[in-house]
Amino acid sequence: MFTHIPVMLDEVLHYLDIKEDDTVIDCTLGEGGHAYEFLKRLKKGVLIGIEKDREILKKAEERLKEFGDRFIPVNANFSEVKDIAGSLAGGSVNKIFFDLGISMYHIKESGRGFSFLSDEPLDMRLDPDGSLTARDVVNTFDEKKLSEIIWAYGEERFSSRIARFIVEYRKTKPITTSQELSDIIKRAIPKKFWPKRIHPATKTFQAIRIFVNDEIDILENSIKDAIDVLKPEGRICVISFHSLEDRVVKSVFSEKAKGCVCPPDFPVCICGRKKEVKILTRKPVFSGERERAENPSARSAKLRCAEKLSDAQAQMQGGNNSQKVIA
Repeated sequence: MFTHIPVMLDEVLHYLDIKEDDTVIDCTLGEGGHAYEFLKRLKKGVLIGIEKDREILKKAEERLKEFGDRFIPVNANFSEVKDIAGSLAGGSVNKIFFDLGISMYHIKESGRGFSFLSDEPLDMRLDPDGSLTARDVVNTFDEKKLSEIIWAYGEERFSSRIARFIVEYRKTKPITTSQELSDIIKRAIPKKFWPKRIHPATKTFQAIRIFVNDEIDILENSIKDAIDVLKPEGRICVISFHSLEDRVVKSVFSEKAKGCVCPPDFPVCICGRKKEVKILTRKPVFSGERERAENPSARSAKLRCAEKLSDAQAQMQGGNNSQKVIA
């Protein structure tokens, strides 16, 4: 049995700045590690916890039951954050949090083949009700598609070679376990090119997991929706664990932090854009040295945070034409 340790807890609490009467949405509840600390600060407010895996949601409910009706569990995907805020919080909330890392429960206890160190059925669904499994991907997708997935979502330099080895192996028998897939990947990558700090199968497993769960494609719109439901001066914090996620978060925050983009010589603003957020972390915040030593999960974590602007603040912080009349 493992002990779940919430990543970058001090930094998250600092930037979210939770008040006792806030309404908070934890979009990635998991085992409830961060949520527990949020709820300790919510003396009068509530926390809505979104988790798409019913099994892990039960664990969080048990962990957080001491907070009574101040904790509202929701079995859903975080892509539904706008609808959830509408139905449970009157359409707007004070704070929103995303922890995009895979839960240790999924790696250690779920038995769904997330770990390249275990011999488990090759599944990799974060939501057990999802239709596509990792077994489907490695046994039915053609070599070109496999290579594209492994490169796009894992940034694995040997993606083509790994895809070729997968296709050759499955000619003899289906690939059914995480151990089988891990062994195929290790054979595909020349040993002299094995990474020193991570297992050679890490990037491929990451890529297949992301593809199976559609993690990147739903992230951009989900963060935009989260910003939409924030109240003025509300805050959003996102922890990402690999460069693909971080690029999406950075891009959305940058887009929402832009005001008018009309050329400076335009007499009036015709684009109608207003700044929606103020970025609180110009560069990503990393975990401290001590945390990285004690919690390996924190080593690749990056935290980005932003604050929702009121209309008045947006006007004051507008772009190069912020003082011009909007046509």
